[in-house]
Amino acid sequence: MATVDRWLLPDGIEEVLPPEAARIEAARRQVLDLFQRWGYEFVVTPHIEYLESLLTGAGQDLDLRTFKVTDPQSGRLMGFRADITPQVARIDAHTLRREGPSRLCYAGSVLHAQPRALTTSRSPIQLGAELYGDASPASDVEVISLLLETLELAAVPDVHIDLGHVGIYRGLARAAGLSGEVEQQLFDALQRKAVDEVAALTESLPPALSSMLRALAELCGDREVLDLAQACLVEAPAEVHAALDELIAIADTLARRYPELPLYFDLGELRGYHYHTGVVFAAFVPGVGQSIAQGGRYDDIGADFGRARPATGFSTDLKTLVTLGQMTLEEPAAGIWAPDSHDLALWQAVQRLRRDNLRVVQALPGQDANAAREAGCDRQLALSDGRWQIVPLAS
Repeated sequence: MATVDRWLLPDGIEEVLPPEAARIEAARRQVLDLFQRWGYEFVVTPHIEYLESLLTGAGQDLDLRTFKVTDPQSGRLMGFRADITPQVARIDAHTLRREGPSRLCYAGSVLHAQPRALTTSRSPIQLGAELYGDASPASDVEVISLLLETLELAAVPDVHIDLGHVGIYRGLARAAGLSGEVEQQLFDALQRKAVDEVAALTESLPPALSSMLRALAELCGDREVLDLAQACLVEAPAEVHAALDELIAIADTLARRYPELPLYFDLGELRGYHYHTGVVFAAFVPGVGQSIAQGGRYDDIGADFGRARPATGFSTDLKTLVTLGQMTLEEPAAGIWAPDSHDLALWQAVQRLRRDNLRVVQALPGQDANAAREAGCDRQLALSDGRWQIVPLAS
């Protein structure tokens, strides 16, 4: 490898330099403080673990995004975490084992073998909150509200929320008795809004079911879409009506809480279909081609850990929030430069200032005022009348 190549990073893998790293860390602390005020407890999960645990209940998409290695000690296959949610589900189901609802949150780097999109990072800082143990729409409303508060804290402008419910399509597909292959083909066609393909795939079904499945491709828009859906799906099974009622209840509560928030509904959008079990949602902003935050309900994710529990939550990329947002972050205070000296009195003065939360940088041999300015210092400690005192940095 040529010397110049040693400086290169893989595509989608980046380093964060000062002062951007300081902004990201300040934002992380503010968001976690917000989560704490809502009752969410912080957890830290391992970067790598056995693959079968890491991918439990997560579906094929996560499998494709996960880097895999062999553990030299056990010989078992391991993976670098590409999503923290399954790990938190294990903590709730297997480690904590609480009887009542449990609110957990996290913030940590993840690694993707494949990026979500060509321009996205393969090493995002995933930030999220999960609520376990409650199956009611109130939990979905809470996590969506917390997501909105997070975006408001980050001062991300022009946010709108997309809402859907995978139970609507799942209930219709089950009633139609679709085979796994046909159901997947229909799922793909709905995602592309390929109305002709949807019609072709459903033409052999009873007319009522065929009509309702075709309608999903066009049931998208503002709040009126939900009223239209009630009319279009009047002959649907009870589980479809229950899912639609849940979606309406959640949407109406959000509209009351956030009357200025644009809400968009798409009953044919099945984001995370093989992973989610109920309402799904995503946050979008103009000019960004993919969602900046996403989530939904994924009941029974802990079943493989021996304890199925209702669950709902959201996640986002902290670096994206800082890039898109206008969060008010304290600028690092200018530092105080201390000369290169082993004088005990100087050491004691430096320590007193640091204990008072002031930033003090001590010179190393040969460093001068230029080094002080590079270190972000605008003042210095100078000996005057036998005492070390803070004075302006010499020009």
